[in-house]
Amino acid sequence: MNKLTQIFFVLLMVCLPVATLMADNDKDDDDSKYLAGAVPVVDGKVVFSKEFSIPGMSEDEIYNRMLKWMTNRLKENKNNSRVVYADKEKGTIAGIGEEWIVFSSSALSLDRTWINYQITVVCLPEKCRMEIEKIRYTYREKEKYTAEEWITDKYALNKAQTKLVRGLAKWRKKTVDFADKLFQGAAQALGEQEAVVAPKPVEKKPAVVTAPGVVIIGGNKGVADNKKEEPAAVVTPAVPVTAPASEMPGYKQIAPDQIPANAIQMGAGRLVIAIGQDTFNMTMMTANAGGSLGKIAGKPVVFSILSPNQPYEQLEKAETYSVRFYPTGKNEPSVILECKKVPAPAPMEGQPRTYVGEITKAYIK
Repeated sequence: MNKLTQIFFVLLMVCLPVATLMADNDKDDDDSKYLAGAVPVVDGKVVFSKEFSIPGMSEDEIYNRMLKWMTNRLKENKNNSRVVYADKEKGTIAGIGEEWIVFSSSALSLDRTWINYQITVVCLPEKCRMEIEKIRYTYREKEKYTAEEWITDKYALNKAQTKLVRGLAKWRKKTVDFADKLFQGAAQALGEQEAVVAPKPVEKKPAVVTAPGVVIIGGNKGVADNKKEEPAAVVTPAVPVTAPASEMPGYKQIAPDQIPANAIQMGAGRLVIAIGQDTFNMTMMTANAGGSLGKIAGKPVVFSILSPNQPYEQLEKAETYSVRFYPTGKNEPSVILECKKVPAPAPMEGQPRTYVGEITKAYIK
């Protein structure tokens, strides 16, 4: 893309209606996570990478877990996404994916882009490395961009590299979040066995994530030298939503009608829906278009809104489900709501789907 085209697009974004511009800026004013260095470039190519250290785990076990995770994750897209190469002897797995990234969604508009990407994993004894690269976007069917010309520091930051360029901010932020979510899924897959066999949630060893570098599953050895680049964040095993309050350390059960009005703040976190009673075999999905608390006939309810492109079959079949709200930057939900689905009219074609759950139990931190 030449410089003139780049400038034209930014000017075009500035001239869009105010409502659309507001979608570019998340309500969360802290953009520090997305500034200089958030999009790594290696030999001129955008490559998001993460190293995982799993003390005591064999290369075969790591390979099997990563292959299973990647296969299942790419199948979720229900398209041509798939594992294209797997060599156990070399410990290498590669897959290609394509799916929607939603910038904003409302009853009147849907702003999203189609993203293509490649995932590669190299497994070794007690560790593995995962990379996400070859990122390409298709916007409004005809506009095509690459990550290298669209979300790098050169284009998406101002000259001082202290602010995001307004027209490109949503692309950079959503792509960084997308990569983080893939890394998080892989970390959970590598730590799954430990979470299952641990006798009590409080005794489970956490996975420590250092954003630009290493993930340590269940131990404290094997930390890479670049660990010091960013303070570590703790990824704890998911809290069982079906467990009684006594088995949920750190959570307090409250009456549904006593849930604080600000317990769910869209723009300051994400809403995750959990379907199924088996804690370790649940169907998990994010309400991409958000959600909110409310009341119907005097009963507390939670609204969960799926973007038009999201699979919804499992939720259609479910009579009960749970809703978790994860504040931005947190790996544990601040609120867990057990719900009974309330019948709701089907949406018009191409419009978001809204599901209403009557809150039967509520847990908060």
